[in-house]
Amino acid sequence: MDRAKTTAELPADAQRLCKRTWWVFLIGGIASVLFGLLAFAQPTIALLVLSMFFAASILVDGVMNAIGALRNRHNDGWWIMLLIGVLGLAVGVYGLFNPAISMLAFVYMFAIEAIVLGVFLLMLGYKIRQASSREWVLYLAGALSVLLGLLVLVRPVAGGLSAVWMIAAWSIAVGILRIVFAFRARSVPERLQLRRAR
Repeated sequence: MDRAKTTAELPADAQRLCKRTWWVFLIGGIASVLFGLLAFAQPTIALLVLSMFFAASILVDGVMNAIGALRNRHNDGWWIMLLIGVLGLAVGVYGLFNPAISMLAFVYMFAIEAIVLGVFLLMLGYKIRQASSREWVLYLAGALSVLLGLLVLVRPVAGGLSAVWMIAAWSIAVGILRIVFAFRARSVPERLQLRRAR
C-alpha cells in the first residue's frame, strides 16, 4: 500500500517541478537564442570573442538550472536539473578562463557539451512523461543536441565561419524549443488538475 502511494506521488512531484522551474527553461532558452542571433549577425567575429559569448550563455544557463534545482530538491527529478546546471557551470567557467583555446578545441568542447546536455534533456523528458503530454519538446531538443554533437565529433569543422553557423543554428533551435516547453510546463499542472476534477 505504501509502495503504491509512493508511485502515485511521483507524477505529482514532477508536476510541481515543471510548474516551479518553468522560468529556468525560459531564461536558458532566451540566452541560447540571443547567442545564436549574435553569432549570425557577426559571422566573422574572432573566435576568441565568440567562445566567450558562448561560454557566458552556458554559464548563465547553468546557474539558473542549479538555482532552480536546489530550490526544488524535494521534488522528484531535481538532481537531473542540478546535473545540467553543474555541466553548464563547468563548461562556461572553463571557456571564460581559457579564451585563447584553438578553434578545434572549441568545436570539440561544443560537441561534448551538446551531447551531454542532450542526454540530460532526454532524461528529464522521461522523468516528467507522466505529468506532461509535452515532454516531446524535451525529447526533440535533446535529440537535436546529441545528433549535432555527434556530427561535429565525426567531422569537425575546419572553417571558422561554418562552425559559427552550425553553433548559431543549434543554439536558436534548441533555445526556441526550451522557450516553448517553459510556457507549456507553466500551465500543465493546472490543466492536469482540471482533468482530474472532471
